[in-house]
Amino acid sequence: MENFRLNTNYAKALFLLAEKPEEQKAVYEDMQTVSRVCRENHVLGTVFRNPVIKATKKSAIINDLFEGSVGKLTLGFLQFVVRKNRTVNLQGISEAYSELYRDAYGIVRTELRTAMAVDDGVKEAARKLVGDYTRKDVLLETVEDNTMLGGLSLSFNNNMYDARMRTKLAKLRREFSKNIYESKL
Repeated sequence: MENFRLNTNYAKALFLLAEKPEEQKAVYEDMQTVSRVCRENHVLGTVFRNPVIKATKKSAIINDLFEGSVGKLTLGFLQFVVRKNRTVNLQGISEAYSELYRDAYGIVRTELRTAMAVDDGVKEAARKLVGDYTRKDVLLETVEDNTMLGGLSLSFNNNMYDARMRTKLAKLRREFSKNIYESKL
C-alpha cells in the first residue's frame, strides 16, 4: 500500500545519508533507475507486494537486479528497505527522492506534449520560457501523443499552458453557441 508520508520520510533519510552533492546526484540517478525498473516490471511489483515471499528472497532479487547498475550506498539503502518490509513502497520512495533532489537543487520537471516530434528549437524555446517563469533549471521531457489533433501542451509545477487544437475548437464551439444574432449554425 502506497503511503506518501512514509515514502517521503525514507527519501529524506537517504538524502541526508548521501552527504555530498556528488553522492546525492549519483543516488538521484540510481533512484531514477529503480523507479523505471519498478514501473516497467509489473511482476516485480507483484513479488514485492506478496507477504508470503520471504525477505531473503526479495533481497536476492534486489541484488540480482541492481548490483551492477547502482552505487554501493543505494544498494545498501535498498537492502535496508527490504529488511524493514517496505519493498511495496520502493517505487514511491524512489520517486519521492527524485522530487526531493529536484527541489533541493532548483530543478523543475516540465512535460512538453505534442502531436508529433518537435525540433530542438521548439524544445529550447519551451525550456527558456519555463526557466524564465520559474527561475529554475528545467528538466524537459517530450511526449508524442498520437491522440492530439495538433498544437502542444506544456505542464510544470501544477501549471499547464494548453495550446492544443482540441481546446481551441471547444472554445470556438462555446463562442458560436452564445451567438445572439444567429442560432444553430
